[in-house]
Amino acid sequence: MSYNTILVEVTDAVMTITINRPKQLNALNGETIAELSDAFKAGESNTAVRTIIITGEGEKAFVAGADIKEFAEFTVDQGRELSRSGHQNLFDLVEGLKTPVIAAINGYCLGGGLELAMACHIRSASDNAMMGLPEVSLGVIQGYGGTQRLTQLVGKGKALELIMTAGMMKAEEAKDWGLVNHVTFQNELMGMAEKMASRIAKNSPKAIGLAIEAVNAGQVDGVNGYNVEIEKFGEAFGTEDFT
Repeated sequence: MSYNTILVEVTDAVMTITINRPKQLNALNGETIAELSDAFKAGESNTAVRTIIITGEGEKAFVAGADIKEFAEFTVDQGRELSRSGHQNLFDLVEGLKTPVIAAINGYCLGGGLELAMACHIRSASDNAMMGLPEVSLGVIQGYGGTQRLTQLVGKGKALELIMTAGMMKAEEAKDWGLVNHVTFQNELMGMAEKMASRIAKNSPKAIGLAIEAVNAGQVDGVNGYNVEIEKFGEAFGTEDFT
């Protein structure tokens, strides 16, 4: 399928999704979110795809945030619906995929871009990456899971510091905080992501999917992650991969 705002390529069991709006620093608008949702669903349903990599076109930005002009005049109810639909159609979708998703973060990764990266299962960043959540400087807060996922990744105190200062951090600091897994040179970023994707692809996709479900369960209020692990462990015994 052809898209207007993203590029999709499948090579050796790896789907690479590139957000292709470099003049807008790959900002997320409604069309981009819809196309990303479609591409991720296609990757999940394609049994030949074992891993998905998402990145931004060019060296300047992974995603420099949401396209604010689309919702600058929204009402309270429209704002709530914007957030709710974004969660359902993209950010929660990515987090819940049984196909592992690697974010290859190049350049600016701000606002909705960082929220998208945090929804991915693994994050690698180039040494020129800059990450932050500037929403409070614009009079709003994070609407695509940023307050929750950042807290899960780095802890409450650090999350509130990054959110309330609306500042940006360099890649190495993000790694120190536990926000990204790896940092490498810009020209090595995609190679690192592809190498990791290749390693993942060698393992059981069924087991990986079950592991993702178990890990995610531990972040849900009222759900006992250990019990989910027990159930998913048992389910693995009924798979052809285990046999």
